[in-house]
Amino acid sequence: MHALLALLAVVALGLAAFAGALRPELRLAIGVALPSVSFFVFLAGTAWRVVGWANSPVPFRIPVTSGQQASFRWLKPSRLDNPSTLAGVMGRMALEVLLFRSLFRNVKSDLRPGRLIFRDATGLWLAALAFHYSLLLVVVRHLRFFMQPVPGVVAALAGVDAFFQAGVPAVYATDVAMLAALGYLLFRRLREPHLRYLSLFSDYFALFVLLGIATTGVLMRHVIRVDVIAVKELAMSLVTLSSPRLGASLHPIVFAHLALVSVLVASLPFSKLMHMGGVFLSPTRNLANNNRAKRHVNPWNAPVKVHTYDAWEDEFRDKLIAAGLPVERSGRSPAEAGCHQESADHV
Repeated sequence: MHALLALLAVVALGLAAFAGALRPELRLAIGVALPSVSFFVFLAGTAWRVVGWANSPVPFRIPVTSGQQASFRWLKPSRLDNPSTLAGVMGRMALEVLLFRSLFRNVKSDLRPGRLIFRDATGLWLAALAFHYSLLLVVVRHLRFFMQPVPGVVAALAGVDAFFQAGVPAVYATDVAMLAALGYLLFRRLREPHLRYLSLFSDYFALFVLLGIATTGVLMRHVIRVDVIAVKELAMSLVTLSSPRLGASLHPIVFAHLALVSVLVASLPFSKLMHMGGVFLSPTRNLANNNRAKRHVNPWNAPVKVHTYDAWEDEFRDKLIAAGLPVERSGRSPAEAGCHQESADHV
């Protein structure tokens, strides 16, 4: 039900933007107002989330580790799995951000009759890696619509992406990889019972929005003829805050694509997709595990007057002896015991 509702919501958003673009009085709202509002919502929401994470109290170091901690010199520590220095933390964070190392090491379990089987999740890791890098290259490729002149690195990346020259216009490898990865992630979520049970509307909504963006982008490139010059004029007017240029040659599918992108951008700070920023501020990732080398004290601990066992025994020694209970110290007061020990040390 969650998947069906999310699919219907995304289809309704795309069709509403497509139909609205057919009416001249709505083109300004869909093509200019909606992207502008979504961009400012993204900035404000991201700032709110980052400030909230930065102000979250972290009194203790609680890094998630899976290797030998630095202790004795004759024990070799795991410098990446259990870093105790800033350099080790940076290395682990780089592997996590660039290669999704923890996801690569992830395992999944299946309950079979009479036994529990653990298997690797390499397919999930490959799909996630392919999707994220494809999305990064797609975003870089789209910079040609927002910059004039187009930087050489953007043109070079677009050329590498279309290296295979399959068809005219050339098929981008990132488009194929992104659609395949999103399809696998959706299929995996629908196929596995425990994932279906845990999945919410927001999980499916994010997947279907990304699939809608990728699908409309592929349609504009290979199926529906779109005026690229008019698209760039609209994009340049948005980034330069100049008079909006909504040419009559803009196809309604451009507005559907733009509306889905705007919805995705506006919802990013309030969804699970915000892990792109949260991973850098997670105390389980960005802290060195030096708890054996350095004592960390909770700064909020209020001063508490403690009552040690020695003090308690001194207070109730007579009663303990009268009751026949053993005592660990003699009947001397702490001051007398200290003087007696100093005399013994002197002798």
